[in-house]
Amino acid sequence: MTSRSMTGKEGIGVVGLGAMGMGIARSLLRAGLEVVGCDVSTRACRAFEAEGGRSVASPQALAESCSVVLLVVVNSAQVEAVLFGSQEHPGLADRLAPGSLVIQCATVAPAFAVSLGERLVEAGLECLDAPISGGAAKANSGELSVMASGSATAFAKAATVLEGMAATVHRLGDTPGAGSSVKLVNQHLAGVHIAAAAEAMALGLKMGIDGRRLYDVITQSAGNSWMFENRVPHILDGNYTPLSAVDIFVKDLNIVHDTGRELRLAMPVAASALQQFTAASGMGLGREDDAAVIKVYEATAGFSLPAANDACLEAGETP
Repeated sequence: MTSRSMTGKEGIGVVGLGAMGMGIARSLLRAGLEVVGCDVSTRACRAFEAEGGRSVASPQALAESCSVVLLVVVNSAQVEAVLFGSQEHPGLADRLAPGSLVIQCATVAPAFAVSLGERLVEAGLECLDAPISGGAAKANSGELSVMASGSATAFAKAATVLEGMAATVHRLGDTPGAGSSVKLVNQHLAGVHIAAAAEAMALGLKMGIDGRRLYDVITQSAGNSWMFENRVPHILDGNYTPLSAVDIFVKDLNIVHDTGRELRLAMPVAASALQQFTAASGMGLGREDDAAVIKVYEATAGFSLPAANDACLEAGETP
């Protein structure tokens, strides 16, 4: 481990300025914190700077001014790359001052979260396993749900950050792993509910029911779900601009599947949803909004989905 000295660094680093990370960074700025962003997209960095934040070119550079770093990246491979890098590109973990805190927000396998916590402790750092839920809108408003586990020290160091980004913080255990375990249950349900909502809408549209009337009825009936209410408007507007993409659920439901296999727990409902998202990805829809899973049904059942509406086009959104 590279030797480091303690410094009084007040910055909060956010690695990953996508839909969720940008919202978190904005919320932390509004809370009066010094926020430094980092993203592979120069455009995202410039957008964050335009809102009053500061950006750096690499995660390693965050160590110069930050004692707390949030990882809002896509998967465990990106977490690994950011923190531990390679011989050619050293990771952030070796650059952070002792006692600094890493808040890991990506959806990862629980076993990876446990291992990550152990490795960071060995490196003299604190780790909070803190997956997030609520979508881009809640990230922007600072009202996320955080499923967190870690030491009392990690929670204490994270208190101001969590207050700025979340409406609810579920304190689930004193070691990393519990947060990711609960998030996995959430992603199981989220993926199944999106796939079920898509299939139900496909059934209604195939039967000739007006989509908006159907939406109005179901959202006032027992069959409603948060995902139905949130994602079906994307379908009705013909707007598949990704807030959460199809490939995210290919990843997350694969983690669900792998974890169930390790536990010898059969999960046929999750497996069915995974197959539908995989089919959508195979059709080239992986980077579209996850509601695009309904296009699998359009392709196989011979009905037409709503086209992008005029309001969507006038707003300049990509259909």
